Amino acid sequence: MSLTDAQWARIEPLLPDRTPRRGGRWRDHRQVIDAIAFKYRTGTPWTDLPERFGSWKGVYNRLRNWAADGTWEKVCTTLLAQADTDGDLDWVVAVDSTIVRAHQHAAGARQKGPWPASLTAMPSDARAVA
Repeated sequence: MSLTDAQWARIEPLLPDRTPRRGGRWRDHRQVIDAIAFKYRTGTPWTDLPERFGSWKGVYNRLRNWAADGTWEKVCTTLLAQADTDGDLDWVVAVDSTIVRAHQHAAGARQKGPWPASLTAMPSDARAVA
């Protein structure tokens, strides 16, 4: 399932120029985004991307570079703002506090340090030795 033309028209202006600072031109952004979507939709390992998407290393590196330089954040923020402005977005927030757990050290551990070494424990059924 590839991006529709309407989806691509919204995303394309938000992406960086296809000419990198050094080297040749990058593979088509639309094809790379389709490859990334395919990978996450199917759960396929990077090395098993179909050949129609090109080199998996190129797709992976573009994903990493766009995450590092803020491109993905810009795309997501802009698309969310457009959808909210158009009324296409319904905000629903649900909080379930039954899952909240305390850290193991917050469970009432001794605050004063370890017990003194001079105290010895005696089993309750042990006989007194005279």
